Order: sequence, then C-alpha cells, then structure tokens
Amino acid sequence: MLALKTRAFQWSALAVLSVSVWLAGCGSQGATAPSEGAVGTGSISGTLHFYTSQPDTDANKLVQAFKAKYPGVQVDVFRSGTEEVIARLNTEAQAGSLGADVMLLADAPTFEALKKKDLLMPYQPPGSNQIPQVLADPDHMYTPTKMIPVGIIVNTKQFPDPSGVDWKTLIDPANRGKVVTPSALYSGAAAYTVGVFRNQSDLGWSYFQQLKNNDVMVVKGNGDVVKRVATGERSLGIIVDFMAFRAKEQGSPVAFVYPKSGVPVITEPVAIAKQSRNPAAAKAFVDFILSDEGQKLEASLGYLPIRPGIQPPTGRPSPSDLKVLSAPTEQLAAERDQDKKEWSALFGN
Repeated sequence: MLALKTRAFQWSALAVLSVSVWLAGCGSQGATAPSEGAVGTGSISGTLHFYTSQPDTDANKLVQAFKAKYPGVQVDVFRSGTEEVIARLNTEAQAGSLGADVMLLADAPTFEALKKKDLLMPYQPPGSNQIPQVLADPDHMYTPTKMIPVGIIVNTKQFPDPSGVDWKTLIDPANRGKVVTPSALYSGAAAYTVGVFRNQSDLGWSYFQQLKNNDVMVVKGNGDVVKRVATGERSLGIIVDFMAFRAKEQGSPVAFVYPKSGVPVITEPVAIAKQSRNPAAAKAFVDFILSDEGQKLEASLGYLPIRPGIQPPTGRPSPSDLKVLSAPTEQLAAERDQDKKEWSALFGN
C-alpha cells in the first residue's frame, strides 16, 4: 500500500484509503465542479497561451498531439523553470491580467499560491474523479496530471552497485564533493523537495545544511544535474525520475534510485487562468491531458500516469511500490517563501 509520511498530518489514513481505491481502479466521485467538460472539437478555435515548466520536447509533443485533435487552435508556449514562470505570472497579475490561458507547472503548492491570489478558474475535467482525492484540490482550481517521484541519479561507473543508495548517502563524508542538486530558486521540483524534507522528522532543514557541509554543487535545474552526473563530474544527484531514465536510455552511464526511506512526488498540476481569453480552448486542453489519449502520451514520455488503467512506462515501479514522503499542501505553500529565503541564505543560488 502506498505509504504517506507526514508531520502532524491527521489525514494519513484517508490518504492511504484514497490511493488504495485509485490503485484498484475505482476512484470515488468528486464534488460537482462549477463548469463541465469542453464542447466538441470543431467548435474550438483561436489562440491558447500555454505557460509550462515541462521540458521543451515534452511540451512540444503535448501541444502537437492536442493540435492534431483541435486543428483550429493556435498554441503559444512560454516555457521556463517553475519559479521563473511564477515570477512572470506575478508580474502580469500586478499589471492587471495574466498572459496565460492555461498553466502546467511542477507542484500543488505552486498552484495553492495562485489559488490564494484568486487567479484560477474552477474546473473539473472528465476523468478527474478517478484521481486519488488526497492528491486533488477539493475546490477544483487545479488538477494533477501525473506522478513524478524525486530520487537520486547515480553514475554507475563510480557507483557500480547503487542499490544501497539513500538520502543519507548524499551527506556521507565519504561522498564529499560528489553530489549535485538543482536550485530551489529555479526548479519547482527542488522547491517542493525542500518543503517536504523540512517536514520530515528524520531529515528536516538540517539535511540541507549537511549537504552544504558536504560540498554539494547547486545548479540551475534538473537538466544540469543529469549532465554533471552523466559526465562523471559528480557521482550523485537529486533529480526527478524521468530525466534520469531518459539519460540512461540515451546511453549515459547512470541509474536512478527510489530511496527506500521515501520519495517526494510532484504531480505537475494543470490549471486555467480565471481571466482566460479563450476558456473553451483551455478546458479542451485540460480535458485532453486527463483523457486516455493524453495519459498514454504522458506514459510514453516516461511519466507515471495519474489515472488508473493506464500502463506505466516499461521497467518503472507501480505507485503502490513507492513510499511517499509528503506534508499538507497548504502548509507547503505557506512555507515556500521562507524555504526559498533560507535556501538563498545557505547556498546563494
């Protein structure tokens, strides 16, 4: 059963029950959403402004698959790290209007902040009731689209047997100067991981101080982590799983480890801007991502699907095999700014 570990987190039993139902393929019916699914493909057209932190290749494949189904829609993409996308959204909000119609970003706390600022449109796409409710927003302001565990990438030339690698391996003095991590000031996955770790009694904020003391290298994003480990410049790195698997498939001497002590899992939610200039196309886009076709596309790109009944990528674990580290989404959102301030004070980038 999927274990959920939190600090003073009272709904863990509910979480386990919800995910168990999901794994059985029998998700419960969510609350009635303020708006329903998009209308037929032929009536949807115009320009859709899409902001995302997805890798360029993935974003392009998603857009092309969507356009094949909705040829009347022109999709304009702005892609960057989650924190830079949010900075742009905040600037636009202060100016009076978001430039985005739809946003696909790293984690739920990011969308909690946008939700608190009343920037999102409530919408419940078809199929979203199959998502485990512990991962969903009860107000339907954003919808999870996949499961992306955060774990450890290992250079197999330097660690031929990575099976024993865990989070404590990265702070072992024997590995001083061998570890690389993405910056929480750029990567949404890194910012989420910082928030989750500080809420674990056996990790906490002191874990990052120990990384600092162990001469960790801080780079901008997950792509930089892959490069440093694949070339052997660093032996170990904190990274989202799919990027490590891609590097391995492309011939890099790397492996990915899901630490047995637990992994943070980001869900890359999608949401519609409250003031979207093309809400019909935005709803169709969200519907597509949650559809069977969209979820199969996500799996083909190396992601664990969020909906039951979709085959995960070959060689990847079932969600039921993962021990998930978590904390209340609202708490993670409330602590995000402080996390980044402390990260900046500790690492400077």
